Amino acid sequence: MKRVYLAITMSLLLSSSTFAHFQMLYTPESALEKGATIELREVFTHPFADEHTMDMGKQHDSEENNPVEAFYVINKGKKKDLLNTLQTITWTGSHNTAAAYKSQYKAKRMGDHLFILQPAPYYEAGEDIYIQQITKMVVNVAGAPTDWDTELGLKAEIVPLTKPYSIWTGSTFTGIVKGNGKPVPFAEIEVEYLNRDVNLDTNATGPSYIEAPQDSFVTMGIKADANGQFTFGLPRAGWWGFCALGAGSDKEYKGKELSQDAMIWVQVKDMQ
Repeated sequence: MKRVYLAITMSLLLSSSTFAHFQMLYTPESALEKGATIELREVFTHPFADEHTMDMGKQHDSEENNPVEAFYVINKGKKKDLLNTLQTITWTGSHNTAAAYKSQYKAKRMGDHLFILQPAPYYEAGEDIYIQQITKMVVNVAGAPTDWDTELGLKAEIVPLTKPYSIWTGSTFTGIVKGNGKPVPFAEIEVEYLNRDVNLDTNATGPSYIEAPQDSFVTMGIKADANGQFTFGLPRAGWWGFCALGAGSDKEYKGKELSQDAMIWVQVKDMQ
C-alpha cells in the first residue's frame, strides 16, 4: 500500500504530487566522542521533498492533540521513559508550519542509546486511513557498542544488522523487518534521504541539498526477502530513513484501516 499526500489541491489550480510520510526523530550527531546533552526533534514530515509537514497527533474527529503514546530510551538494557521531556513547538518546513515536538536527553553513559518513539495514529484524509510509525534512532557514546541491535518485540520494528551510527558513504545498511518479533516476508520498504539542513534554534528546515531527477528518486522503494531481510546502498552522507509499510500487527483504528509501520533512521559519514 502506497501512502500519498495531496500537497497542492486542484482548487489552487496547481499540480499535485505524491510523497511518503516519515516520522522524523532527529538529532544532529549519532556518534559522540563523550557524554553530552542531546537535542532531539520529533516531526512528521516528508524528508526529501519537504512539501508538507503534518501536525502530530491531530485526529479528524477531535481537537485533542495527544501526539505520542510512548517515548523512551534504552542504554545497556535499562529503559528510561522520556514522555515527559516532550515540549510543544511549531515546526517550519519549506511550505508550511505544523505542530511538532522537541526534547533533550543527557547521554551520560558510554554505549548505545536506543530511542523509541511511538506516535499516536495520524489520520490521512486523502486516503481515509490512519498511519502509525513506530520509530527507532540510535546515538552512540565513545564507540562502545551495547544496544544497537537489540530486538524489542515491538508491534512494528526494523532490527538493524548494521550499526546505524557507523556507516561510511558508499557502504550499505541491512535490517530485518519484524512484527511482534516475527519476520515480515517481502515487506515493502520506503527509503528517503533527509535532504535539508535542520536548524535547531529556529525549528526549521533550510534549502534542499539536491534535486531528484524524477519523482521515483524522492521516495525509493525496495522489498525485503522471504525472511524479512533487506540491504540498501547509501550513496550520500547524512540521515536516511527506512519505513516498512504495514509491518505491524494492528490493522484497524477507530473503525478505519491502520498502516502500522516500522521506521528506523541511520546516519552516514563521508570518509575524509
